[in-house]
Amino acid sequence: MLITETKNLLLMTFTAEAMVSVLSGNKELEFENEFYSFAQGWPILVYKNLFPYKISRFQTHPAEQKYEGIIIHKKDRVIIGDMGFKGGPDETGIMEIGYSIAPSYQGKGYATEMGRAFCEWGLKQNHVTKISAICSVYNHASIRVLEKIGMIKVKEEIEKYYWMLDKI
Repeated sequence: MLITETKNLLLMTFTAEAMVSVLSGNKELEFENEFYSFAQGWPILVYKNLFPYKISRFQTHPAEQKYEGIIIHKKDRVIIGDMGFKGGPDETGIMEIGYSIAPSYQGKGYATEMGRAFCEWGLKQNHVTKISAICSVYNHASIRVLEKIGMIKVKEEIEKYYWMLDKI
C-alpha cells in the first residue's frame, strides 16, 4: 500500500508477507500490480536479520505494519531502501524513525527526500506528537539528513546523538 509519494520516490508499506518473500530468495516484490527489483546491497544485512522478529511481531500486532516501509525509486523501478517508525507511537506520542539506503543510491538526496515525506506523513497519524531519531556521532551522512529534514539535536551521549522533530 502506498504511504506517500515524492518527486523521485514511492514510499510503500513493507508487510510481513513481503518480508517472507525476500527471505525466500525472491529478487523482486510486487506492489499494486507493479514489480520492483532490489538495488545492489538492499536489504542491508542488519535489517534483513530483523525480518523474522518483525514478521512475528506483525502477526501479533498487525497495526504496526503501517509504520514499516520500503523506498522505491520511481524512474529506475528499483527498491533502494527502507524506513520505519519503530512500532508506531509510544505512550507519549513519539515515534522513532530509522532508515537505510542501498550504497549505489546514497549521496543523491534520496534519504532527505524520504525523510521529509515520511516524517510529514508520520506527524499526521493519530496520537503522534513528535518524531525522534538516534544516530552515531560518526554517521555524518545521517547527521546531515536529520538536519536537512528539520530535526533538532536534543541530547548527546557517548557516540550517540538524539534528535527530535515536532513539525515539518
